[in-house]
Amino acid sequence: MKKETIKRIRDFSVDRDWDQFHSPANLAKSISIEANELLECFQWDENNYDINEVKEELADVIVYCQDMLDKLGLDVDEIVNAKMDKNEAKYPVNKAKGKADKYTKL
Repeated sequence: MKKETIKRIRDFSVDRDWDQFHSPANLAKSISIEANELLECFQWDENNYDINEVKEELADVIVYCQDMLDKLGLDVDEIVNAKMDKNEAKYPVNKAKGKADKYTKL
């Protein structure tokens, strides 16, 4: 994410004094709620959806994720790359390519 976008997210919360409400638990709940609203975009027809609604709900998820990164003092690149290292070990290309099986069934 661009630095300007992250600053805008941070300023939005600071300007409204919302950090007081951003406990890790509250942010995790908010991420889950917004993710479910994203899922709702596909509830009855996964092929015909409103892309503008999808973009709005996805943006809400991303904003709350950035808030949580800030609250916990985490670096997005660091945690994503650490997780990708684990995923690559669990799902080696030669076993997982073209398959949707869980790693325990490869």
